[in-house]
Amino acid sequence: MARLPSCWSRRAPSLEVVQAKEQCVNEASKQARQLVYFADPMCSWCYGFAPVIAELSERFRDRMPLQVVMGGLRAGNTEPMTDKDREYIRGAWTRVGAATGQPFDMAFFDRESFTYDTEPACRAVVAARRLNPGMALPFKARLSRAFYAENRDMTSAREIAEVAEEAGFDRAEFVATFAAPETHNDTFRDFLAAQELGIRGFPTLIAGNNEDGYALLTNGYQPLEALLDPLERWWAAGAPVKAQG
Repeated sequence: MARLPSCWSRRAPSLEVVQAKEQCVNEASKQARQLVYFADPMCSWCYGFAPVIAELSERFRDRMPLQVVMGGLRAGNTEPMTDKDREYIRGAWTRVGAATGQPFDMAFFDRESFTYDTEPACRAVVAARRLNPGMALPFKARLSRAFYAENRDMTSAREIAEVAEEAGFDRAEFVATFAAPETHNDTFRDFLAAQELGIRGFPTLIAGNNEDGYALLTNGYQPLEALLDPLERWWAAGAPVKAQG
């Protein structure tokens, strides 16, 4: 993944703050801006956010390319879900479905046991990113849909490979890339980048570049109408990223 600035933190200025400062940014610097999306395929709010980020990515494709970074929501978890976990997750899915309209297959909760480890799904997105960077976002959305709407096990390497093949990847090439040490390392680097930047919740979307810094667009789900106009105004104002005291 591309290097991200270690100076960015949860105290990063929001778009509203940096717009209010009316900074001037030269056109070359403005054109170097990018969107960076921190997410996890097995994060229900990221699943709900999928249509929003897809639309933002398309709208700003020629102005700010999108970089997808895996956050590792429950990466490495080894504990099977308890009854309390099931109750919490069922409630979360119900809220996400009501807020976003995304479908959920509640037959998931009929499973006798499930260990909610998000590392394999995150690594699958990183594998897709290594094979075809432009497929990282749509493949992340496809994995989420397989898990949430189709009740498929996205902790299973075999099931993930089937979804990858359905998405158009060569199965043998994907399986080899998924298992490669370099993919494991890149996945860990994604998790580390999110941790070092102080990102604890997903979805998180920031905008800017490594030289000038980043502005926080959202930390958590927002509908498209809450993000599109502020982002367009921020771009029109010169895409400033540093709030001055």
